[in-house]
Amino acid sequence: MAPKRNDKMTEILLVGACGKMGAAVSECVKADSDLKISCGVDFAEKLLEFPIFHDFSKVNIKADVIIDFSNPALLDDILGYALKNNIPAVIATTGYTDEQIKKINDAAKQIPIFFTFNMSLGVNLLCSLAKKAAQILGNNFDIEIVEKHHNQKIDAPSGTAIMLANAVNEAFDDRLYYEYDRHSKRQKRTKNEIGIHSIRGGTIVGEHDVIFAGHDEVITLSHSAQSKGVFAAGAVKAAKFIVGKPAGLYQMQDIITVD
Repeated sequence: MAPKRNDKMTEILLVGACGKMGAAVSECVKADSDLKISCGVDFAEKLLEFPIFHDFSKVNIKADVIIDFSNPALLDDILGYALKNNIPAVIATTGYTDEQIKKINDAAKQIPIFFTFNMSLGVNLLCSLAKKAAQILGNNFDIEIVEKHHNQKIDAPSGTAIMLANAVNEAFDDRLYYEYDRHSKRQKRTKNEIGIHSIRGGTIVGEHDVIFAGHDEVITLSHSAQSKGVFAAGAVKAAKFIVGKPAGLYQMQDIITVD
């Protein structure tokens, strides 16, 4: 039985509504009596329980927050609509360029934007734990990151791997550099690098290992996503969190903190 709806619900504009992640978000919203998807934006033709618009210029239904699981090519349209209507946005798409990330940061000066490379609560907890481990273990351990994804994923390394590397690197005041292409070099591993490795195959949803390799001991912090639902749940949590917040750039670490 569907939960009883509240009179005042947070209404969501779902970008990428007809995709797999859009379907996962819809399922999460159905289970939450405080939320409703008022409409969606998608190029695909699909009959859903809410209206679908093919572009933002046609959207004529009110929303309190945007959740985006679409394509980096739509970023300008998403930010333009959010800025024009002064509504917050949860940007959950991956594969952005540095220039696009700058646009997100600039928009966050005017409206609240929630942006992270991975919407999973578990992955973001892994980031906090990896940073804490780096602070404790220091220079005595070599650090390697291995990420695995399905064979349809376009970008490599994953945004999540970069996010994990950045979290670890903060413990070293960003002194370490990232080594992606060790096979082209014939030399020993240096102490001032983080190795990042990508695996693509099958239907792997997403697996990430942060390896701390020291003298006679290895510590591995891992996260494995079993379905896309974990990312949808994180995006929905982010949407509820960001509504009513002042302009600024928010991330999952604002929800999850490790002392």
